[in-house]
Amino acid sequence: MVAEIRTPLHVVTEEDSSKRRQILDGARKVFMDLGFDGASMGEIARAAGVSKGTLYVYFADKSRLFEAIVEEEKIEQGKVAFNFDPARDVDTTLPEFGRAYIGLLCRPGGGSAIRTVMAIAERMPEVGSRFYQHVIAHTVDRFAAYLEARAQRGEIVIDDYQLAAWQFMQMCQATLFQAFIFQAKPSPSPEQIARVVDSATRVFFAAYRPKK
Repeated sequence: MVAEIRTPLHVVTEEDSSKRRQILDGARKVFMDLGFDGASMGEIARAAGVSKGTLYVYFADKSRLFEAIVEEEKIEQGKVAFNFDPARDVDTTLPEFGRAYIGLLCRPGGGSAIRTVMAIAERMPEVGSRFYQHVIAHTVDRFAAYLEARAQRGEIVIDDYQLAAWQFMQMCQATLFQAFIFQAKPSPSPEQIARVVDSATRVFFAAYRPKK
């Protein structure tokens, strides 16, 4: 009989027990190796070095485990503090942000969590939606607010700040993110990132700088 869950699902913090951390680390490896459908609680217990009974004390099923891992990825991405100080000029902020953004997106090991979220989003849309809103859309909103602040100073001319934010972020991904996420290429080097981001910055400025 499955034991009751000892604690409800919550964001992993330093106060979590070492056993819970051990289980999450094992589950992450199994999900990355086998995918959500291929993973079983037995496989996860073996990878974590715990009994199935212990595993069920902490998590009712693999869906709860997966959600906890997604929460961790949200926290990990949230640790990167993009500098969107409205007082900073666009010539400094855009290339700096682009480099940091792609460095985070294509970091070694980071793609596995994104691939797993993408794979399970159809079956668990609430998980995919939370990841999108708290990680991707949150960054777009902050960047769009920064662009609006600089437009008010006359530095750039933009009609749709959200669209412009998306355009820049997507251009920074060009030739890098898809090759990485589909495992066609390893994480790009800082030099590769800089070349693409610098090009994206030039295209962005060509579209949105005030015409002299």
